[in-house]
Amino acid sequence: MFDFDYQVSNFVATITLNRPDVLNALTLDIYAQLRDLFVDLRKDDSARVVVITGAGRAFCSGGDVHEIIGALIDADMRAHIDFTRMTGALVANMRLLDKPIIAALNGTTAGAGAVIALAADFRIMSEKAKFAFLFTRVGLTGADMGAAYLLPRLIGMSRATEILMLGDDIDPATAERIGLVNRVVAPESVLPASMELAERLAKGPTLALSMTKRMLNNEWNMDLLSALESEAQAQALMMMGQDHRIFYEAFKEKMKPEFKGR
Repeated sequence: MFDFDYQVSNFVATITLNRPDVLNALTLDIYAQLRDLFVDLRKDDSARVVVITGAGRAFCSGGDVHEIIGALIDADMRAHIDFTRMTGALVANMRLLDKPIIAALNGTTAGAGAVIALAADFRIMSEKAKFAFLFTRVGLTGADMGAAYLLPRLIGMSRATEILMLGDDIDPATAERIGLVNRVVAPESVLPASMELAERLAKGPTLALSMTKRMLNNEWNMDLLSALESEAQAQALMMMGQDHRIFYEAFKEKMKPEFKGR
């Protein structure tokens, strides 16, 4: 059993953080369950795409002040590093999952919730929501759970420095303009738009999508020549795959390809 809602339908796994009374704040157990779930999803063929969202008026407000900060405030260094490594492992497992992850940002997206959204592959945001990487506002470094690694690569160093140092709220229009989110939609459209995208991805060439995510991750720290050679090898493999042949045969017959993910 999870401390959040989880279901799989039409090859889409949906995670709904469900503690609306505390803006879906995360507990130690929820962190651990999410960390492990993203590992298990690697071998779950029933789920080709993952959507993560929140119940009520928030996506996720971050770590629960009482259950995490209160519990750790007098703990020793070992307990603190065990906790921060666990939260980092959640982000690592999201990035290592070679399936698309969509964050449906239905409301407040703050602290750890903002980094979870950052670790997703797509972000669809409500026009009533807000982002806040608020770590410095509570006396902590803005570099948490990989934020200082991921955010500059998404929106550039200058913007990331401003956001992580000041911790100010980011409104939807700004988030879309700087490339922090893919789309901003009406509140009632966040989950439908996310599911529409998820179903499109689930029906697509899933092995090709998997390889694309792997290459995006792998090439972040490559030089150009290494990247070109890596892409040459990956594409050569994909050109010998079943889905590419399915496309070719469908093209000849003037039909829509029905990919198999092979």
